[in-house]
Amino acid sequence: MNAPAGAGPLRRLVVLRHAKSAWPEGVEDHRRPLAPRGLRDAPAAGRALAAGTLPDLALCSTAVRARQTWELASGEWATPPPVRYDRRLYAAGVPELLEVVREAPPEVRTLLLIGHNPGLEELVLTLAADGLDDSLDRVRAKFPTSAIAVLAWHGTDWPALAPGVALLTSFTVPRGRKKR
Repeated sequence: MNAPAGAGPLRRLVVLRHAKSAWPEGVEDHRRPLAPRGLRDAPAAGRALAAGTLPDLALCSTAVRARQTWELASGEWATPPPVRYDRRLYAAGVPELLEVVREAPPEVRTLLLIGHNPGLEELVLTLAADGLDDSLDRVRAKFPTSAIAVLAWHGTDWPALAPGVALLTSFTVPRGRKKR
């Protein structure tokens, strides 16, 4: 039996929306690559994570744009954590996202989830009971590409993660610079 949320060690769920994607003609949605802006923003997201919250494990959608976001972001770290690609994260809603997250091993304290909207935004709003500063209002207004939301909660394992148990500790939208 799982302990109630609020008991156990501090855990973090880091939610990263894939970077800006391109819309090439004739390419199915799942195979769309990153756009030039996405190619700049994904490494910036990696640097932002390195400055704050590096994960123990990453769960990534199988969509090309999500995989590219992971590769470019994690390329900014000395030692990237293991990654698991999961087709269920593509176009997933909150129930599917929670199902995948709850399968994370109990030894994982910080979990990175890379996927798509609107599911990621809805997940953050579902899990967060409150947020620091104006972070919840900013998520409600817009969860743009490359956005990073960090949710913190206490729990003995990932199946204990439930709606309204987390605190949104940060919300950032890293952007890369155009080369001149």
